[in-house]
Amino acid sequence: MVEIKLGLGNPPDPIYLYVNQGEVQGEQYVWYNYDIPQDKKIPVRERALTGYIAQLKFTTKEYKGKDKLKLDIVISADEIYVVRSGIETNFTKTFLLGASQVDDFSKPLVITSTPGDENTVFCRLYYALNKSRIRYDWNPNADWAGIIQSIQSKLSGNQVFDFEEESIPKTKPQNVAPHPQDLRVKQVRTLFNYPVDLVKEWLQSQNVERPSQLPLSEVDKLVNIICMAWAADKVDPNHAASSYQQQVIRGMSEGLDEVAAIRAWANYVLGQRATVNSR
Repeated sequence: MVEIKLGLGNPPDPIYLYVNQGEVQGEQYVWYNYDIPQDKKIPVRERALTGYIAQLKFTTKEYKGKDKLKLDIVISADEIYVVRSGIETNFTKTFLLGASQVDDFSKPLVITSTPGDENTVFCRLYYALNKSRIRYDWNPNADWAGIIQSIQSKLSGNQVFDFEEESIPKTKPQNVAPHPQDLRVKQVRTLFNYPVDLVKEWLQSQNVERPSQLPLSEVDKLVNIICMAWAADKVDPNHAASSYQQQVIRGMSEGLDEVAAIRAWANYVLGQRATVNSR
């Protein structure tokens, strides 16, 4: 039985730890809290957080007028913590490589923030019970989407938290909501960590700047290009194309959300690769 503290206390809101290296009034930090009423950063001195990883979630935040995709690591401890870092940061990548080595997330882990050169921050993971560090090989070209999917599948039996976060004030007005076709390409590109420069290069070859300036059929083609590029080193190209047609195109014709259909197809492709490798 979980002991419940009765009486006065704070609301059961998550505690956010934002990963970044900086300084506030002479105090160095590698992650910090944000005091919304006072609109200021509060350095967190402790560099280690011990708890149970419960969820990996994605969120999009505006920064300098642009949307940035963040990875939220939800951790159950004495409170609920959310460690937030950019999806393409060294902290996120080193966390994912370490977490990919963990088979049992029902045991507590120690997540640490470690300063690097300039403004970089790295993540180190330890098993809490014996304090041993979780080792991995650095791979800048890792299949990040596949790693995230693998970790999420291991976390599927964990408790799911549903909470609403307070909005941090923005120094600039919010942008107009993105066009559905721009958002569509962005979601698929982000899912497979497809280089944005390649998307821009392809758009330029079509004499446009954004997917919203293309006919729907051309956006379909761009989404297909991204998916096939991801699958290229995993299964035979013909099988990738035929399974995409059967699972994604047919699924969408039956009312399935495109991203959900692509996720299911990607899991199928990964399963086919695992089957071939095991032979």
